[in-house]
Amino acid sequence: MTIRYDDKVAIVTGAGGGLGRSHALELAKRGAKVVVNDLGGSVNGEGQNSEAALAVVAEIEALGGEAMAHPANVANMEQVEDMVAQAMSKWGRIDILVNNAGILRDKSFSKMDLSDFRTVLEVHLMGSVNCTKAVWEIMKSQEYGRIVMTSSSSGLYGNFGQSNYGAAKLGVVGFMNTLAQEGAKYNIRVNALAPTAGTRMTEGLMSEQAFNLLTPETVTPAVLFMVGEDAPTHTIIGAGAGAYAVSKIVETDSVWLPEDQQTPEGIAAHWEQISQGAETQLKAGFEQTFKMVGKAAEGLGIKLEN
Repeated sequence: MTIRYDDKVAIVTGAGGGLGRSHALELAKRGAKVVVNDLGGSVNGEGQNSEAALAVVAEIEALGGEAMAHPANVANMEQVEDMVAQAMSKWGRIDILVNNAGILRDKSFSKMDLSDFRTVLEVHLMGSVNCTKAVWEIMKSQEYGRIVMTSSSSGLYGNFGQSNYGAAKLGVVGFMNTLAQEGAKYNIRVNALAPTAGTRMTEGLMSEQAFNLLTPETVTPAVLFMVGEDAPTHTIIGAGAGAYAVSKIVETDSVWLPEDQQTPEGIAAHWEQISQGAETQLKAGFEQTFKMVGKAAEGLGIKLEN
């Protein structure tokens, strides 16, 4: 079955180039009306230019699609609200949000100015929060919404020189985890993308051969899947060079220790058992609480009241 987005309206942030441009074009090719958002700044977030977004709109229109450009800085809620208002005025609904906009200010933590740490958090994390907040009630009232956060392997696993970027990129996963639960009864599905692509943000960091394999176009199918009507929710998909994976946060089974061993020394003595136990993927934070209490009740030989 072909996945299409006819009569759907999508906002793609940071869509003037790279991954965002690829996402916007492919959504439009499959019937979506697209808001092409791009501040038009440099990789490190400086400056502003609307030419890139307008060029993508022109590409979409040349394909016979509908699109509009908006230069909102995603870190500025007032500008984001204006973008959403214009989209609603033009098309009357918003079905899809792809939070893609981002900047880089890489340095080792020792050398990093806190203003650069804060700015990266503002764009990646608060930018995703602002855009999601601006469309959330619309999607609830429609009882339909598909939202993608853009995470990164730097957030999931760490990357030297990217403490600011990594913190922001894991932050959007935490954001997604809760929104997927809160949006479920309104048919709002929320997922995260962990892409690896050859864009201006990664140019010069790898060989030319690898860079050429990591095209944005090989990542976009994961986004298209995550914003379809039959999309999953609460899922992290890794994508790059035509390969796709699911990243999972898992927790070992847990080991209950008797009271006299509930000490750092007791943990050290049982560390292999604690750290090497069977792993499970929890679906919500409260499941950890229930698991730990259940282990304690079992160890103490007591029956918990329902």
